[in-house]
Amino acid sequence: MLKTRVITAVVLLAVLLPVTLFAPVAAFGVLIRVVVLFAAWEWARLLKVGSLGSILYAAVASAVVVLSAELEAPRALFKAAGIFWIVAAPFVLLRKPVLAAGVWRVFLLAAGLVIFAACWHALFAARVAGVAFVLSLLLVVWLADIGAYFAGKAFGRHKLAPAISPGKTWEGAVGGWVAVMAVSIAAIALHAFEPTFYSALATRVGLGRALFVLTVLVVFSVVGDLFESMLKRQAGVKDSSGLLPGHGGVLDRIDALLPVLPLAMLLLG
Repeated sequence: MLKTRVITAVVLLAVLLPVTLFAPVAAFGVLIRVVVLFAAWEWARLLKVGSLGSILYAAVASAVVVLSAELEAPRALFKAAGIFWIVAAPFVLLRKPVLAAGVWRVFLLAAGLVIFAACWHALFAARVAGVAFVLSLLLVVWLADIGAYFAGKAFGRHKLAPAISPGKTWEGAVGGWVAVMAVSIAAIALHAFEPTFYSALATRVGLGRALFVLTVLVVFSVVGDLFESMLKRQAGVKDSSGLLPGHGGVLDRIDALLPVLPLAMLLLG
């Protein structure tokens, strides 16, 4: 399993890093559209719309991304996605309705089109702002995840959401937040690799508010992770798919990014 994970990770990095670092912005946009396509397919599968339905949904989601790019209305998408993650997602996590049936399935299929389009627009806008900018924004989620893993392993005692994701702990969540705070403060203080998401945020709203915004983003990275965990638990699967051997599916890799990306660009704007 470890060997498979490593091989998959190396292949992904061999594709993602050169495109992110050196390719034109348009090529980066195409790559992210492919990612969104597969994520939408997995979203529909978790909502149990069937094989053909999942393929059609992915095609529609891809078309929405293309059409929304032509309309150039990312802020409206960011707001709509933000409403979902701030209002609907916490409600779902607290009340735990059956998601793959009835009104909830229809709602989530419709919401998914907005969520994936907003995710694409946020990443594309971040890449337009610069390589360091987009990487520093992604680093918020990566640090929160890595910090949570190691803090949870070392100090985890109190379960965060045992009915949804038994492995997550409050100590891990705090550890992820500490990691994000430490790197963000250091980057701002040292003016490292500017312009970054951290420096842009601090310039716009000041250091104190920037750290508060980063704290909010860490919270919603956890919300995104838990939301996908609930989708998988209700669907009776461990991974969103087997597209990435050793890693699960695309949604398993971007679940925390889905709320963070549009909220970050909205709060920055």
